[in-house]
Amino acid sequence: MDSLKSMLSAICSAHMWLPPNVTWDRVLKYTGYSLFLYSIPLAIILAIIKYFLERHFFVYFGKYLGVNDTKVKKAPPNEILEKAYINKKLQGKQILALAKQLDWSERKIERWIRIRRSQDKPSTLTKFCECGWRFAYATWSFLYGLIILWNKPWLWDIKQCYDNYPDHVVTNDVWWFYAMTAALYLLLSVSQFFEVRRKDFWANFVHHIICNLLLYSSWITNWTRIGALFVFIHDPVLIFIEIAKMTHYANYQRTCHIAFIIFITTWTITHLTLFPFWIIRSMWFQFPRFNIHLTYVLFMTLACLLFLLHIFWTWFILKTTYSIFLVGKIQRDSRSESEHSDTENFDDNMVINNTTTYIGKQSHKQKTR
Repeated sequence: MDSLKSMLSAICSAHMWLPPNVTWDRVLKYTGYSLFLYSIPLAIILAIIKYFLERHFFVYFGKYLGVNDTKVKKAPPNEILEKAYINKKLQGKQILALAKQLDWSERKIERWIRIRRSQDKPSTLTKFCECGWRFAYATWSFLYGLIILWNKPWLWDIKQCYDNYPDHVVTNDVWWFYAMTAALYLLLSVSQFFEVRRKDFWANFVHHIICNLLLYSSWITNWTRIGALFVFIHDPVLIFIEIAKMTHYANYQRTCHIAFIIFITTWTITHLTLFPFWIIRSMWFQFPRFNIHLTYVLFMTLACLLFLLHIFWTWFILKTTYSIFLVGKIQRDSRSESEHSDTENFDDNMVINNTTTYIGKQSHKQKTR
C-alpha cells in the first residue's frame, strides 16, 4: 500500500506536471475540481434539452418545412434470419444455407435483408432533428463565447494566455463556457452510439476524447485562456454544416449550396488557418521555454492530434468539393455515391452530392437557354 501511495504521489507530482516553483495549491485556487463535479449533471441537463428539441421543437419545424417522415416497411418476423442479421452472417454461402434451412428462395431472403436493413435507417425527419439540435447548441455556444471573450485582452493578444502563468483568475462567464463545453463533449461521446452512424464514426469518437482530455487537462492546470480559444474557434463551422444538412433534408437546395460554401470558407479560416498558425504557433513560439513541463507536452501533443484530424476531414472535403466542379463527368456517379452514403448514413456526403446535383441542374438550364 505504501509503495502504491508513493507511486501515485510521484505520478501526480507538481514537479512533473507544472512549471518550476509552481505548486498544485497555487494552481487549484483558481480552478479547483468544480468542472469535474458539475460536467456530468450538466451533461444530463443537456441530454434533456436535446431530447425536447429533437422530439418536439424540430419535429414540428421539420414538418412545417416539408421534411419527409416516411415510415419504412418492416420485415416479417423470422428468428433465424434475425439472428443471422445481428451476427452479420448474411453473405454468399450463408444466404444459400439459410435458403435451404427455411425452404426459401435466395431472392426472397435477399429481399428480407433489404427490408430489414431499411428498418435501421433513420427517417429524414430524424436526421433533420439531430442536425437541428447540433445547430442550436453550436449557435448558442459561439454567440456566448463571442460575448464573454470580446472584452478579454488575451483574445486580442494571445501572448497574455501565457504571461503571469499560473496566476490567471477564472471568471464566472469563462467557467460556464468551459463547463457547458465539457458537458457537451461528454454527451457527444455517449450519444453518438445511439445516433445516425456515419463513416467517420471512430474519427469523431477520437475527436471527442481528445477534446475531453484538452478541456480537463487545461482546466486542472489553469490553461483556461488558451483552452477557451480552442473551443471558440471550433464552434462557427458547426453552425454552417448543420444548416447545409438541414436545408438539404428540407429540399432547399439553393440555401444548402450557399451554406456549404460558407462552411468551406469558415473551415479554412478556423481549422486550417487560425488553429495551426495562431494557437499552435503561439504555444510553440510564445510559451516561455524555461516553463516547459509535462502538461505543456501533453497539451501540445493533443493539439497536434486534433489538427491531424482536421487534415483528415479536409482531405475528404477537398475530394468531394472538387467533384462538384466536374458535374458533367460525375453527376451520375455522385448520385450512386449518395445512395451508398445513405446506406452508410454519412450525411456530409449527401449534402455535397445534392449540391452537385443542384449545380448540374443550373448548368443544364444555362445550356438550354
